[in-house]
Amino acid sequence: MKNSIDFHPRILSTLRNYSKERFLADLMSGTIVGIVALPLAIAFGIASGVTPEQGLITAIIGGFIVSLLGGSNVQIGGPTGAFIVIVYGIIRNYGIEGLAIATVMAGVMLVVMGALKLGAIIKFIPYPIVVGFTSGIALTIFTTQIKDLFGLDVKEMPADFISKWALYFENIGSAQLWPLLVGLLSIALIVFAPRFSKKIPGSLVAIVVMTLAVFLMRRYLGVESIETIGDRFELKPLLPQPQSIPFNMETINRLLPAAFTIAMLGAIESLLSATVADGATGDKHHSNTELIAQGAANIIVPIFGGIPVTGAIARTMTNINNGGRSPVSGLIHAVVLLLILLCLGRLTQYIPMACLAGVLVMVSYNMSEWRTFRSLLKNPKSDVSVLLVTFFLTVIFDLTIAIEIGLLIAMFLFMRRITETSSVSVVRDVIDLSKDSEAPQEDEKLVIPRGVEVYEIDGPFFFGIASKFDGVMHSLGDKPRVRIIRMRKVPFMDSTGLHNLESLLRLSRDEHIRLILSGVNQKVRDMLFKAGFNLKIGEENICSNIHEALAIAARSLE
Repeated sequence: MKNSIDFHPRILSTLRNYSKERFLADLMSGTIVGIVALPLAIAFGIASGVTPEQGLITAIIGGFIVSLLGGSNVQIGGPTGAFIVIVYGIIRNYGIEGLAIATVMAGVMLVVMGALKLGAIIKFIPYPIVVGFTSGIALTIFTTQIKDLFGLDVKEMPADFISKWALYFENIGSAQLWPLLVGLLSIALIVFAPRFSKKIPGSLVAIVVMTLAVFLMRRYLGVESIETIGDRFELKPLLPQPQSIPFNMETINRLLPAAFTIAMLGAIESLLSATVADGATGDKHHSNTELIAQGAANIIVPIFGGIPVTGAIARTMTNINNGGRSPVSGLIHAVVLLLILLCLGRLTQYIPMACLAGVLVMVSYNMSEWRTFRSLLKNPKSDVSVLLVTFFLTVIFDLTIAIEIGLLIAMFLFMRRITETSSVSVVRDVIDLSKDSEAPQEDEKLVIPRGVEVYEIDGPFFFGIASKFDGVMHSLGDKPRVRIIRMRKVPFMDSTGLHNLESLLRLSRDEHIRLILSGVNQKVRDMLFKAGFNLKIGEENICSNIHEALAIAARSLE
């Protein structure tokens, strides 16, 4: 019996023909990716409103599960910048427990999406929406880092974008030179490090150099104004114990929109990362398996205090560029992070907050896609409106509202475009079949008998075109004896279209008019038969072509 769930972890096929050479390549790549992920996991954790350990735990457990169960050979999972905004907001409003509940709910949604084989559908989310909220997230992340970058003396940060900037301008006088220099030098190191080495990421160079510099400045120069991780957090280089998550219907109902946002964002980012990886390796990932793996990671990670997990494009590309070609490299990356946490975890307390701010400023710059954003502004007005609405909603309100309204706007615009390309027309005298696939001979013209009207539906017969159909029907004056609905150009029909046909059938019978369908394709025919419409109209009145329909109409006129 064929498995109904598309779940095929890549590691199973990888281990069948695994070799020592491949393991050595994965070992090297996984070690490098683990080192690269260290500062990012810490930075994303802190920026999200949790501790550095929680960021590392997310990368360790989440990354391990994504590689173990995932549908991509090279995908690296962990915390990403895209989740900073939504995680910070959930913690602020509902606390850590609320975040855990929302993350588990999102994980369940991702598993269900994968089980229902929705992996391919996720890829069809309009590009302006993806760019809009990605650019909005980038600007929001940049905004959250101004305090640490300038060393501002601000105790409580407001949640919304406008209030943050208002507070920054009010307290700009408290800016300190040393944190700003550390942040700017960190940005400079990240920018220029690739010129000297492509293998060692700039963020790691910045963390090591600036941490050492600040340590020496504190010890020998007495510079105490540069805040470090240890000044703000108490580091515990231990794996946390699993804890129960208190679910109740009231909290679930309140957190459902946030959980949906986490699930959608996780699905989009992970599948986008896997697709980019496919382009670099020539491989092809299993999208549904990947969704199930991401879901499993997001169900398990919160039990250990972690935050949402998704595929990380930057770390995935680092894996590829360093020779990783199987999920084993992702597993090794998680083990390397675990060893760093247990053995060297206490050293992270010396990392300057301004340096992490510099790292996240560069993350936000790379996320912003400002060149793509600018080019999309030259597109049709409908795409521009979706882009700008999604962007401003993300920045001014929050990501949940942005994704929901952005998707709604995109769907309405899509329906409008489909409606504009669909039409309903009436033919009373002659049908020109010269360009018609139904015509047995070229240049054939069919004469419509007196008392017969032919209605041509061009396009899908769904709720968007149903009003047009009604309008055409009500605009007609004289009543024919036979109505032929020509449906050769109808690829599909929904329940609203079926309802319109049933209404038209009842109206036609009340007026003693025979209704005939012509050119019905197999998909539409199956729907009509399943709904029992063939019994109402009479199976002989559902014709495969216009010739049969006109022949039946002619017999009705005798």
